[in-house]
Amino acid sequence: MADANSRVLYFIGGSKGGVGKSILSMILADFLTQYKNRKIILVESDTSNPDVGKTFTHNDDVEVISLSLDNADGWIELVNYSEASDKDIVINSAARSGEAVEKFGDTLIGSLDELHRKLISFWIINRQRDSIELLKKYMNVVPGELHVVRNTFYGEPQKFELFNNSKTKIEVEKRGATIDLPDLADRVTDDLYSKRLSVAKAMEEMPLGNRAELKRWRTLSWKMFDDIGIAKNQSQSEEKSSKKGEKS
Repeated sequence: MADANSRVLYFIGGSKGGVGKSILSMILADFLTQYKNRKIILVESDTSNPDVGKTFTHNDDVEVISLSLDNADGWIELVNYSEASDKDIVINSAARSGEAVEKFGDTLIGSLDELHRKLISFWIINRQRDSIELLKKYMNVVPGELHVVRNTFYGEPQKFELFNNSKTKIEVEKRGATIDLPDLADRVTDDLYSKRLSVAKAMEEMPLGNRAELKRWRTLSWKMFDDIGIAKNQSQSEEKSSKKGEKS
């Protein structure tokens, strides 16, 4: 079985719909597959609006699984998939996921040791108070590494005053880091969603100006993950060897 540190579950959470969970899931999947050269499983739990899952349809690097995590069966299936695969798993949670985590999250959390998996949570926030309140509830239930992502679509980092001045931020940084998701031009974001393009596919198909903006954003986002050591146990030399092996 793979080393525990190489088997990771990434949980993408946040407050209400529209805070940025989908775009964060997309760029994390892109970072893992295109920069870290990994094949992953994407769990699309937003079954009513599965934008992210549809983005990665027919993608050889991403296996998409649709699971409702609103009930116990979904969490049981998540554990079973986690046991059966050595791939990293990215969970794109639905807007209502906080209540489900409180009710059923122990099914996963209690299985992590036997799964030989590490759980890393990303909680994306806007500047509203409910982002912090729901974050605190999540922290009370889910242990382990946690990073809060300020979505700068909603303003520069210093404008997130409620979070920046809170005790919650201090507690978060005992478990992880506060990081900033760069803003991406609306016209590029709109194209990603409306045409259901992965970042990698968009880099091939979008007009040059759009690609230039996407490349700027992608580079900053990859650095955001790299700076906090995501997938750091796979060295760049290992990645290059793997890629070379695939081409030969």
